Formats: sequence, C-alpha cells, structure tokens
Amino acid sequence: MPTRSIEVNATQSLQFGTFVVTGGAGGSVLVGWDGSRTATGSIAVLGGAPYAQPAIFEVKLLQGRNVHLDFSPTSTLTGSNGGSLTLNIGPTEKGINGAYFPTNNNRDFTTLLRVGGTLDIPGAAIPGTYTGTFFITFNQE
Repeated sequence: MPTRSIEVNATQSLQFGTFVVTGGAGGSVLVGWDGSRTATGSIAVLGGAPYAQPAIFEVKLLQGRNVHLDFSPTSTLTGSNGGSLTLNIGPTEKGINGAYFPTNNNRDFTTLLRVGGTLDIPGAAIPGTYTGTFFITFNQE
C-alpha cells in the first residue's frame, strides 16, 4: 500500500526571463501558470535565455485525497547589484491562495502544480539578477 503522507518536490523554479525598463514609470512582468509571459507599463520583454517559466511542484499523495494550498501572496526578491523587487505569487494551476484540489487518479499518485507570478518593477529599478524564495504549504485533507 502506498504511504498516506504527502510528498512535495520543487522540480522547476519560477523564472521571469530577460526584460528591460524602457521608461521611468516601471511596470510589471506576469508569468502565468501556463508559461505565458506579458508585460505592462514601460517594461519590454526580451527573448533568449533565461526563458520565462512557471514554478512546478510534484505532489505525491494517495489518490482520492484533497490538497489545501496556503501561501503568502507576496515575497521580496533581492538584486545582485542592490535593490529589491516585489513578487506577487499566483495564480496557480489549481487556484488562488486557500484553494483545494483533488489529487490525480493515476498509478504514480503524482499531481503537478504549476505556479505563476507577477513581478512589480519600479522605473528606478537597479539592473541585475534578482533572486528570492517563496513558500507554499501543502496540507492533505
């Protein structure tokens, strides 16, 4: 019999790709849970590596169980040359913060959860690479 405990593995990190601030107003870059990327304000997205991608988590739990998502809606990213940016987590493939979703009915008892986010960039943002973490709690029900 498979275990009744929940196991979660992060298999892909959330990436916003390369972009540039083209004016003093700043704006946002949105990466959807489906991998789509859009920009608002005076932000231009550029092609090439690193590419935009959603975060992906593998949730392993006995089929027929539900998972409850709990996460802080914002996180701060720190720049390699100073400065910080605000990351707004979500939406996820399964819903917003507080959402419940059933596990997949498959042999491996693995359900994928894709997570997108919005990065708020001020017009005076310092160029560089920004990194940080966000936390999601997965509770089995």
